[in-house]
Amino acid sequence: MKTFRVPDEAEGLRLDVWVSEQAGLSRSRVARLVAEGQVLLNGEVPRKAEPLTPGDQVRLEEPPPEPVAAEAEDLPLSIVWEDSHLLVVDKAAGMVVHPAPGHRSGTMVNALLHHVRDLSGIGGRLRPGIVHRLDRDTSGLLVVAKDDQTHQALQDLLRRRKIRRLYLAASWGHLDRSPRRVDAPIGRDPSNRLRMAVHADGRRAVTHLRVVESWPAAELLQVGLETGRTHQIRVHLAHLGHPVVGDQLYGAGWERGMGGSIREFARELARRTPRQFLHAHRLAFRHPVTGEELRFEAPLPPDLAGVARWARSRLSGETASTSKPGDA
Repeated sequence: MKTFRVPDEAEGLRLDVWVSEQAGLSRSRVARLVAEGQVLLNGEVPRKAEPLTPGDQVRLEEPPPEPVAAEAEDLPLSIVWEDSHLLVVDKAAGMVVHPAPGHRSGTMVNALLHHVRDLSGIGGRLRPGIVHRLDRDTSGLLVVAKDDQTHQALQDLLRRRKIRRLYLAASWGHLDRSPRRVDAPIGRDPSNRLRMAVHADGRRAVTHLRVVESWPAAELLQVGLETGRTHQIRVHLAHLGHPVVGDQLYGAGWERGMGGSIREFARELARRTPRQFLHAHRLAFRHPVTGEELRFEAPLPPDLAGVARWARSRLSGETASTSKPGDA
């Protein structure tokens, strides 16, 4: 049971949007809880789109987690760090994080259930222990909770932006400035339900971009997330006109628009890139139980590292590096 008091700055916001931010739940999850009568506004059952007024009291009651239904599977799993409360995994590209329609097995959750027998149940029947996610074709670091108390604490850290996540991404073209902050709301694309898009009715999304290396037709960027929306990095970069190299959903065929001296480089870069060039390479947070400051780094995996080496080799001896990946 959680109770929230609506502050002045939330005036006029939709109930489901604001509660999802405060409780660390998806908007669809909040909508279901509203429909089930588990959310009260000033003691009454509200509409999910009810506009809020400062001083309103919101009461949220979440049912206990359902038993985990996913099956344990003995799958390869790269564990970077582990203790009795949590573990950090370096997820391989191509592995789905949790079971979903079309992916009932072979996921990271299936592998975790084999490795950790008493994984946290807060994520529900198919997402036990999962605090945050990566797309199937994005590689890199994820933190996973082993018990419900740690899970709740990690979700709170994530909601308060106390878990620092840095990515490496290759994007087409060149940013007009670096560093750059992108503050643009993201929601479901009304014309294609498989895609997300920047539009006014979306949820606030903030991304920080910094150029690490400049190549003839693309750049290697360090990307920091201030929020964590679905496909956030990919959507924001596509919105700027610089989609992620190898992203078949938001940037397919982008290299064909390149002309002049960079045309052949762009086409060869696209040919050599086996998937979206996006990797979660740094993760930092304070351990919610011990208070220890934890920092982890996963270098580019071989498939993307090879692409980067090739791109640098095309610069005729000129250095590609503009700065080192850091914490800016």
